[in-house]
Amino acid sequence: MRFALLLFILIPIIEMTVLIKVGGQIGSLATVGLVFLTAIVGVTLIRKQGLATSLKAQEKMQRGELPASEMAEGVMLMFAGLCLLIPGFMTDALGALLLISPLRKLFAAGLIVKFMSSIMTRGRHWRGGSAAQQGDIIEGEFVNEENDLLNKK
Repeated sequence: MRFALLLFILIPIIEMTVLIKVGGQIGSLATVGLVFLTAIVGVTLIRKQGLATSLKAQEKMQRGELPASEMAEGVMLMFAGLCLLIPGFMTDALGALLLISPLRKLFAAGLIVKFMSSIMTRGRHWRGGSAAQQGDIIEGEFVNEENDLLNKK
């Protein structure tokens, strides 16, 4: 929570400092125009890449596969879009980095690993009270219908 608060305070200060320095070098109108241009170009690129990622996810789902990497890439693209819409060059640079497919895939893989490790950690706590671990026996019957159909023919 403290880290988020620190980012919430530091990012605007850094962005304002960079905007003032760039504005001093190229002029205020050019700086504002550049900020708008990066937002427009970024949103256009995100639409194209987001559509491509969505299509890949649909293809995987049709094949019966889990589109985990595509979902993580979608989250990265949404974050990139947010960064590109926030006025400033530092957030634009971060958003632009996430538009580079190999980097985005690398970050998405890290996100998946972090998510899976948190699930595994939580799973240890959930399994603590299960009936199977406490030695309870659950009885039931099993019928293999496929073998029954082959035996009847």
